[in-house]
Amino acid sequence: MDMTLAFSKLSLIVLAAPGYAIGTYFMKHAAVSGSMSSVGIAMAIFIVVVVTEIFLLRIMDLSNAYVLVIGAETVLIVSIALWFGETFTWREIAGGTLVVTGMLLVAE
Repeated sequence: MDMTLAFSKLSLIVLAAPGYAIGTYFMKHAAVSGSMSSVGIAMAIFIVVVVTEIFLLRIMDLSNAYVLVIGAETVLIVSIALWFGETFTWREIAGGTLVVTGMLLVAE
């Protein structure tokens, strides 16, 4: 695989995954606080993520791109949750493991 193409895929995945996580945070904040500014921030972030994924889909199949972005997002969210001292049930650990395993299986 061309190194430039591999770097492009990785950089787009690295932009999309945290974008979803951050956008979701602002959606939750808007739901709890009723803050319209949080709604606007979430919308702006999701617009950037959508454009990022459009570029990603130009160089990857949808099925692979989706699994890689969701897998990267899962790793990010679990890391943040552990940082804040949250705990997980065995069911949540199994689900996260399946998602990350799927990401590793489709990674090129």
